[in-house]
Amino acid sequence: MLAMPKKFPYLPTMHSDDELKRLHWRAHHRGTREADMMIGGFFDAHGASWSADERAWFTALLEEQDVDIMAWAIGSQPVPERFAGEQMNAMQQVDYLLIAR
Repeated sequence: MLAMPKKFPYLPTMHSDDELKRLHWRAHHRGTREADMMIGGFFDAHGASWSADERAWFTALLEEQDVDIMAWAIGSQPVPERFAGEQMNAMQQVDYLLIAR
């Protein structure tokens, strides 16, 4: 559930659930713009619908290095078994990235 209607579309939506708020922050404040866009964009596209297990998967993923997460998402490195599955498959679609033109 979203906290407020989107008044400023250029700002990311903050979620009302405390766990989602923490995940949102961690997904969008990775240290590089590219990681923020990929990891944060993935969270924005899918996070609100995640189950507790899916949130736990993402929480564990956020403990990994950005370069590894991004390499798994674009397929330049094999995905470790602990992160393989439906969520990583969704992340590898990269259809959630908004590219300015």
